Amino acid sequence: MGDRSGLARVLVTDLDGTLLEGDASDRRRLRDELKQNPDITLVFATGRGLTSVQQLLRDDPLVPPARWIIADVGASVIDAVRTVHLHALEERLRAGWPGAHRVRAALRRFPQLVYQEGVSQEGRCSFYLHPEDLSDDLTAAVKELGCSWSYASGRYYDVLPAGASKGRALHLLGHRLRWATQTMLVAGDSLNDLSLFCLGTHAVVVANAEPALAARAPASARIHLSGLDGAAAVLEGMQRLGWLPRRSVVIGYHRPPVRWLDGAWQTPSSPNGILPTLRSALADQRMDAVWAAAHTGEAPPAAIHEPVTDGLPLSLLPLRPEQWQGYFHRVCKETLWPALMSQPHLIQDRSAHWADYEQVNALFARHISSLAAQNGTVWLHDYNLWLVPATLRAQRPDLAIGLFHHTPFPRPDVFHRIPAAAQLLDSLRHLHWAGFHTPDCADNFRRLLAGTRGPMPRTGVHPLGIDRTAVADLARARAQPHPRHDGGQLVLSVERLDYAKAPVHKIRALDDLLNQSPRLQGQIRFRLVCPPPEDGIHAYDSTRRELETAIARINSQWASRQWQPVDYIPHNLTFPEVIDHYLAADVFWVTSLADGMNLTAQEYITTHHATNRPGVLILSRHTGIAQHLGTAALLTDPLRPHDLVDTLRTAVDMSTAERLAHITRLADLLGTPPPAEWARIIITAIRNANSPHTP
Repeated sequence: MGDRSGLARVLVTDLDGTLLEGDASDRRRLRDELKQNPDITLVFATGRGLTSVQQLLRDDPLVPPARWIIADVGASVIDAVRTVHLHALEERLRAGWPGAHRVRAALRRFPQLVYQEGVSQEGRCSFYLHPEDLSDDLTAAVKELGCSWSYASGRYYDVLPAGASKGRALHLLGHRLRWATQTMLVAGDSLNDLSLFCLGTHAVVVANAEPALAARAPASARIHLSGLDGAAAVLEGMQRLGWLPRRSVVIGYHRPPVRWLDGAWQTPSSPNGILPTLRSALADQRMDAVWAAAHTGEAPPAAIHEPVTDGLPLSLLPLRPEQWQGYFHRVCKETLWPALMSQPHLIQDRSAHWADYEQVNALFARHISSLAAQNGTVWLHDYNLWLVPATLRAQRPDLAIGLFHHTPFPRPDVFHRIPAAAQLLDSLRHLHWAGFHTPDCADNFRRLLAGTRGPMPRTGVHPLGIDRTAVADLARARAQPHPRHDGGQLVLSVERLDYAKAPVHKIRALDDLLNQSPRLQGQIRFRLVCPPPEDGIHAYDSTRRELETAIARINSQWASRQWQPVDYIPHNLTFPEVIDHYLAADVFWVTSLADGMNLTAQEYITTHHATNRPGVLILSRHTGIAQHLGTAALLTDPLRPHDLVDTLRTAVDMSTAERLAHITRLADLLGTPPPAEWARIIITAIRNANSPHTP
């Protein structure tokens, strides 16, 4: 019959109000969990008839296929694989059934009973009935017929064979298939599920259940009254029994490290950045980790825990596109990002979309909680999940919760300009550990939380580096003899379109330099690789327009037949193509108004050092990496236009010998640990922060 072991795990669930109830993301995850755990046998225990269940399976892609169906409120039992009734069991369940015709005839004297015409039903009669019309006379008439009855949801009155109920049908089926009581989990929401809760199995009463079900269910430690609705409660019940895989470490980031494109998973080509860094850390199976991320496709792929690519455990949280837009495009990019970039005058109060930010963070907290083992470690990333700590701490006080900020962390006076600053601050104080690239960002965080109630989260400074070996190997593989540029020296910037990168400042500085130093006309070319943000983000629209206008103006003013000062590449490149641009560049120009570790600067240094190429790094004083490289780089201040011009002039005037020495000094200072080791150090720090034995 397909179930031969008494050790099988069996999930028995009602449909309407239980399996079919709740958020679509929870329903999708329940479907996917059952798909990926085929040793869990699914049984529908429903008031629907078989025809109705079959129609539901055809019409609703979120309904998982059942192995067995207990239908007609326990009067029917069906092998769902072969679509055949188990007649031997049904004969016992329907013993003494007088037949639908006789039942309807006998109950015609109760006009308050309205027969459910058009509803498929076997071995029972189903009526609509208002609660006030449920009388002693009616129940006595049913008893005279030798039948039993069930009334549920204040509407549905079922007349059944005396021996039929969902609970008895499950008992008979379980006995036939040798299911042990302790391996079964039942879930329901209405009084016609009550018989399921009287079998001594593990059980879940969903939060949206009829109050009478919880009131009449037996008092048992095996019966859990969930605070969650529908499918979420079923998942919770499965998790409480240890049926679902849980991990020692859960990494929470708003984006997955892979993209679902053209029916397949696509991975980033660069070995650097937070996505590849965490991928490399998760490749170590000894870490027992899973990555929780959002997926916003119109038709998202299955949320999974098994390896997707290169052994990566990934669990996706589906979000609606409009939900993502309010959360990420509006709040993250228009309210929070300006504060992080110390541009408080650009903060926009997106109160209409704040609910999206709250909801996505709440969904992330629930999703992470469902993945984390008892006393596990949760490693959150960046401002996108600032509200997760408070919610998660309330749900799972056993977890160690840390958050690493890849962006700068603003001064307290700037943070308090955020409209929801108090709510965010209340959540951040629930962290056990917070990490930063630089000491000043850690200090800003500590000063922000100073004086708040509760213990101060521990802090750590752990600058993120790059995979220098991978970059160096690729650079050597692609290196050609140092080319001669038609336009003389090549100055390069590689950055996404963002006002915080100050791209317009660079164009103006170059224009001023050409005015001040006519000898450089035709001898210097600036190449700006500047891909746009994802569609729907409007926070940088004015920057794009201003940049394109400035580029058109400078090229129109200075270009000759053989040369133009700015080469603009407004789209993404593959990482090998970026390496080619690094190799060709005499000067790398970083002018961020605020920034983290700026991995492109590290890649440029590594590329030139690996190929013994001379080069110059101009680095904004406001980047995190500037605090680690110091004056070995040519430091500049994008807020002082004349300084941008003077530093650029210094760079292009440096000799080859000076440039070789310059790159060597910079390479010697890139002492950060490899990305995978960096991740392991931080996970250990988070775990220790919640340990009572760690000072």
